Amino acid sequence: MTQENAGRARASRSLTAGAAGTAGLRHITELTGRELEGITLVKPQDDGWLVHVEVVEDRRIPSSGDVLALYEAELDADGGLLSYRRLRRYRRGSGDTG
Repeated sequence: MTQENAGRARASRSLTAGAAGTAGLRHITELTGRELEGITLVKPQDDGWLVHVEVVEDRRIPSSGDVLALYEAELDADGGLLSYRRLRRYRRGSGDTG
């Protein structure tokens, strides 16, 4: 078993991907106070999970002008928050540029 696969096995024993995604979403929405748009990534890491959550940073009319942000939450194997950061901000509908 490779080191990467061993990390996945350890992470998956404590928390499912769905539960990790829900925990990451909860942490980000509690910390930012922003409206949830969706979970875009749930990935096992060594002894934990990496979760990306998209939120609405600034609501506009029409909604195509909304400013969205992508946040990353690093969780331990039990879903506890280790760190979080905003990765980027962008206008809704601007396409995936990174």
